[in-house]
Amino acid sequence: MDARTSEQEMRSDQKLTGLYLEEMILSDYQKGRTVDRLELGYRPDLKRIHEIIERLFSILFLGYYPDRHHEVDDPVQALSMTVEDVRLMLRREIANVLPFDETWKMRDRKAISLEARELSSRFLSRIPHVRSMLNTDIDALVDGDPAAENRDIIIFAYPGFYAIAVYRLAHEMVELGIPMIPRIMSEHAHSKTGIDINPGATIGEYFFIDHGTGIVIGETTVIGEHVKLYQGVTLGALSTRGGQKLKGKKRHPTIEDNVTLYACASVLGDTRIGHDSVIGSNVFITEDVAPDSLVTLNKPELTIRQRKNR
Repeated sequence: MDARTSEQEMRSDQKLTGLYLEEMILSDYQKGRTVDRLELGYRPDLKRIHEIIERLFSILFLGYYPDRHHEVDDPVQALSMTVEDVRLMLRREIANVLPFDETWKMRDRKAISLEARELSSRFLSRIPHVRSMLNTDIDALVDGDPAAENRDIIIFAYPGFYAIAVYRLAHEMVELGIPMIPRIMSEHAHSKTGIDINPGATIGEYFFIDHGTGIVIGETTVIGEHVKLYQGVTLGALSTRGGQKLKGKKRHPTIEDNVTLYACASVLGDTRIGHDSVIGSNVFITEDVAPDSLVTLNKPELTIRQRKNR
């Protein structure tokens, strides 16, 4: 390498350091795109929302998940302290996300703060209802899984139950009109369990998820009571090419009461699976199924032959 080439490379390296790099990146922020947001004001704190989930579990199941922030002997006192902490944390995070909603984008900070206070209290008032629903889900898991040693292990260790619990909390927020936080919660559960339940879905009592990995439940899905899902089940949309034009329209299945969907079954579009039906593994359904149906694939033909000796 001659001296001239070395000098050119040195000048090139100098251009890509320090002030030049800063100016280059900052100028890229001046294009008015979604990724060009610079303001450090309103925005959700993802770590705090994840902590809120953890602390909500202390409220839902205090005897199983004691709040590590309040190590006191009196459970009533511990619960009271946790509820107050979560209320304040939620109030702050709701205030951070409300301005992302068109309805609240131009409202002043005081109005947003008052609404966040109201929504946080209303959400926590729904905790007894969520606990009642989750108790039926535990019953469904005990009844449906002979490997369940007891009810306690379901709360401690079952990923399906964890995903259901986070969904039930997030769904209450959707019902209250709280933006963004429910989806952040459900995606956190998705990352931990491999189970993707959109918080907008409607799911009845005694919901059973076994194994669970790979399950997908879309936003407008409606699921009745005593429904069982096994790993890999997809309750999805037929096509999303319409994009935002499809927003608010029913595009996912309705699963009636007492239906079982076995591993890797796919039900797509605004279809209805009638009550008391059994959907076998690996089937692909895009049309309505009558009540009391059994849907299976024809038995595949296996070919078994002896390998040649090497």
